[in-house]
Amino acid sequence: MGDKLLLAPLGNPRRALEVGCGTGIWAMSGTHVHEEVVLILTFSSDFAEAYPNTMTIATDLSPVWPDTKPSNLSFEIDDCCSDWVYPKNSLDYIHVRQMYGSVADWPAFYKECYDHLAPGAYLEQAEINPHPTSDDDSVLPGTPFHDAGQLAIKCGNAFGKSLMIEETMEDDIRRAGFVEVVKTTYKWPIGAWSNDPRLKELGRWNGLHWNEGLEGWTLRFCTKYLG
Repeated sequence: MGDKLLLAPLGNPRRALEVGCGTGIWAMSGTHVHEEVVLILTFSSDFAEAYPNTMTIATDLSPVWPDTKPSNLSFEIDDCCSDWVYPKNSLDYIHVRQMYGSVADWPAFYKECYDHLAPGAYLEQAEINPHPTSDDDSVLPGTPFHDAGQLAIKCGNAFGKSLMIEETMEDDIRRAGFVEVVKTTYKWPIGAWSNDPRLKELGRWNGLHWNEGLEGWTLRFCTKYLG
């Protein structure tokens, strides 16, 4: 995203909501990142600081957020899959990121977003497709990355919460009533193989992401839901 915090063309939003904020850890790349040092920030805190006149609410199922925060930011325990408690038409911006595998009924979720956003407001969602692909079609059946992607599909189906929302969210969002829907796709290499300096840096971090995360992503799914 070119070090951008968000893509929606916001003006002066009054109320914003981040759904599924988690710990909010965001490792900023570009000028903020070096091989030895990573500046750790939270989206909600960054957003609240960038929009000091906006009341920002960040929610998750568990209170794992930081203790320190800007005065215009509040953290709340909430289940986005339950009925929303906010007034209808009261939000100017909703931010959703990496909620794949967290929602069983995405059309219902998008309907809640639509009903609670004010006219002219924005929903922005950033998701990862866990099924790796390649420009040269080298990720073939039987290769580790292809098999990992197929495993993700099976796990989501068995779990009842799809991991492939990236492939369907544009149509689901339109069906909820949203207009002027824009989908922007970014490459995220796995490993530092790219000749492009920016993609090489992203790939280096994503390779670490895969090396340290793969066991945790798959262990419970495979043992509890796939036997």
